[in-house]
Amino acid sequence: MWSAEPDLCYRVRIVHFHTTRNSFLTMAQKPKQNTRNRKSRQQRGRKNGVMVFTKKNYSLLIIGLVMIIVGYVIMRMENEVDGVISLYVAPLLLLAGYLEIIYAIMWRPKAEAAPAEKSA
Repeated sequence: MWSAEPDLCYRVRIVHFHTTRNSFLTMAQKPKQNTRNRKSRQQRGRKNGVMVFTKKNYSLLIIGLVMIIVGYVIMRMENEVDGVISLYVAPLLLLAGYLEIIYAIMWRPKAEAAPAEKSA
């Protein structure tokens, strides 16, 4: 009885190997379909050589960085554990600084409106 089980396991493994091998072959022979709708840069609205961030983005980023630096500095300046500045003011300033940076990254200038047709 014990001698029959390894033979059965061996046969099952061979059948499993052949079925998985065939499925891999059929998957490899299928042509790949492009599921994403790719558009060229001009169709998406971005032109070659155009900066993603504007001057306003960089100024907002700098303001956010300054707010974060000031928040950490005033948190360190007050050495009391239960101080008002280190418990309330500095964390709010840090949160505002991080939110400012997120806003600066996400901000985009408004799209130019199409010129309205002049009626006579």
